[in-house]
Amino acid sequence: MKKINYTLLIFVFTLCSCSENNDGNTSLESNITFNFSHTWDNTLINNTDFNSIKFTNENGEQLSITKLRYLISKIRFTSSKNEIIEVSSYNLIDVTNNATLSFSPNTKIPNGEYNNVSFIFGFDNEDNYTKNYPDLNSASWNVPDVLGGGYHYMQLEGKFLDTSTTETGYAYHAIRAVDNNGSSQQFQDTFFTVNLGSVTLSRDTLFNIEMNVSQWFKAPNTWNLNVLNSMLMPNFNAQVMMFENGQNVFQLKSVSN
Repeated sequence: MKKINYTLLIFVFTLCSCSENNDGNTSLESNITFNFSHTWDNTLINNTDFNSIKFTNENGEQLSITKLRYLISKIRFTSSKNEIIEVSSYNLIDVTNNATLSFSPNTKIPNGEYNNVSFIFGFDNEDNYTKNYPDLNSASWNVPDVLGGGYHYMQLEGKFLDTSTTETGYAYHAIRAVDNNGSSQQFQDTFFTVNLGSVTLSRDTLFNIEMNVSQWFKAPNTWNLNVLNSMLMPNFNAQVMMFENGQNVFQLKSVSN
């Protein structure tokens, strides 16, 4: 009789364990998704707002957006023990075509407490110059060799009303800053890390991240489109200014699961 009861207990325990493992709340790992939205200051925007002069930058210039694409990479989860879990995937977000605004890496993240979640805007040098990406090549994302090669970080384009109220095109393209004025090329890193803060994972989780597009023209450098509207990729100082303005472009709006 004791043997029968012992066997029954083992069966019940095994059955309960299987049920718990199939429950999403008790899984040891979580799927993560990053959802990107975009604003002009406090006004939500998407590609239906493009191709129409309806925005005003910090310098008082009226402008439109006709293209907005940017790259994120190396998502990192830093644990409470300062151990880093890195998601090596990248994502080219194309607001122009309302595509890839939501990104779900294949890597599952162990549940637990994390001191910080972060991603890189653009590519770091290792990813930018030691790897080849057929999908980015076909998306015309490459940087010419004369400017150092590698890939863009962002393409923001549109038109603005210049001092004579004429619609004039602008191309706000972010790459690694390069100076070709000396005997050899000089570079300055302009990718940057976006820190989203702490999070506790216990189940599949959605990170809602917002880009304030107006911030690219705002601070600490007030952008004058009448002066800086084209040929910005070979402009070393302009690339550094973009890097500085980008530090406060992204904000974590919410985390949900």
